[in-house]
Amino acid sequence: MADLRSQEPTEVLDVLGRVCPYPLVLTKKKLQKMPEGSLLKVLCDAPASAEDSIPKYAAKEHYDFDSVKVDTTDPVHWELYIKKP
Repeated sequence: MADLRSQEPTEVLDVLGRVCPYPLVLTKKKLQKMPEGSLLKVLCDAPASAEDSIPKYAAKEHYDFDSVKVDTTDPVHWELYIKKP
């Protein structure tokens, strides 16, 4: 699997400031509308979504997934990369 972080995302979804379950719900809706082979970058600052629900959803759907914790900003957030096969 190629490093998803090095690829240009097809779309970026900003769910900063949203709390569970909204980051997961919005991510699912966005991915459903995207064609196969698309790469979605999700900006998320909800730890439960970034470290649990979204990665579990990606695994269940057999999507490629990568996560980067960005702690150089306040608040800390994650960049989540999800690629549809």
